[in-house]
Amino acid sequence: MPARLPSWAWVSGLTVGAVAAVTVLAVQADQGPHPTAAATKPRPSASASASADPKPKETAPAPVPADSGTGRRVVYSVGQDRVWLVDASDATRRSFKVWPGTVDPDPGKYSVGTRRQDPTTGSDGVRVEQIMYFTQEDGVWVAFSNAVDGSSPPPPADGAKTGGVRLPKADGDALWEFGTSGTTVTVVA
Repeated sequence: MPARLPSWAWVSGLTVGAVAAVTVLAVQADQGPHPTAAATKPRPSASASASADPKPKETAPAPVPADSGTGRRVVYSVGQDRVWLVDASDATRRSFKVWPGTVDPDPGKYSVGTRRQDPTTGSDGVRVEQIMYFTQEDGVWVAFSNAVDGSSPPPPADGAKTGGVRLPKADGDALWEFGTSGTTVTVVA
């Protein structure tokens, strides 16, 4: 018959085993995803097809461009594919990446003109809503909008001129509330 272990040996063995198991689980958890504020901001998708994911990924939030003026305004950087909602005290209320159309507006100051909340079909064939027109370039209206289903836009047909600046759904909602008729839209390079 084998020798019987004292109870303290059993308790010590179980404690060592539990500590080892917790250590392994902690190491595995530490290797998992670590969401950051930057990881939750949108960035355009390089996908060739429409996506139901309305939040593109990005690396870090960007400051409002210095050459975008002062006061309450919407700032759109065509070079960064980004929009900022800036309040009267020059504080950024929200910033997000966008999917631009094929026609970029020239840098300058514009105003939100016509606003259309009801869904319609965009030039890319996607149902869009919360459309905010602010300029015309090369005979094409340039406007912010978001897809009704929250998807990113499909690639445009070769040679198609599209002026829609598509936003993720939650950002489209925020811009709709912020950008009333007459709100300044500053476009920078």
